[in-house]
Amino acid sequence: MTLSPKTFARVTLASFVALSLPFAIAAAADAPSPRADASPLLGRWAVDTSRLPMPPQQRPRSVLFTFGKADGGKWATQVDIVHANGEVVHSVSTAALDGSPAPIENSPEADSLALKQPAPNVLVMALRKGDVLASTRIYAMAPDGQTLIETAVYPGQDGSPVMKTSYFRRVR
Repeated sequence: MTLSPKTFARVTLASFVALSLPFAIAAAADAPSPRADASPLLGRWAVDTSRLPMPPQQRPRSVLFTFGKADGGKWATQVDIVHANGEVVHSVSTAALDGSPAPIENSPEADSLALKQPAPNVLVMALRKGDVLASTRIYAMAPDGQTLIETAVYPGQDGSPVMKTSYFRRVR
């Protein structure tokens, strides 16, 4: 998929706006420099599928994210999805938190990702499919420490930027 210059500009602007959120959160929290091993985001998170912005019959049965530490100060991510039709997808990646690209295994949405953690309670993820930026996702932990909010920005069918919010609860 090739984006027109106008569409690319819209998606870029939407991504910029979405990426501003973590810095506002970090400034408000006056957070120290992040370290992957100290992040409160580490652990297992379940999407509240009842709040997904899609018809109930199309919603996945379950979506679980696991964020963990990996060798060399890297971040390990597992995503387990059971779709409405029962199809199971298990995706894995290991990436540095420096914005450098890393491969994703078995993801229908992306071939690679890049991660940054501007604050301990915020993770920014850029997903790429082929040679196109597929989406930018910001994960921000709510003050209760048990809720994770994902803001995803991606191009809609007409190329206009779309923003979607998903809510996770801590499983462990």
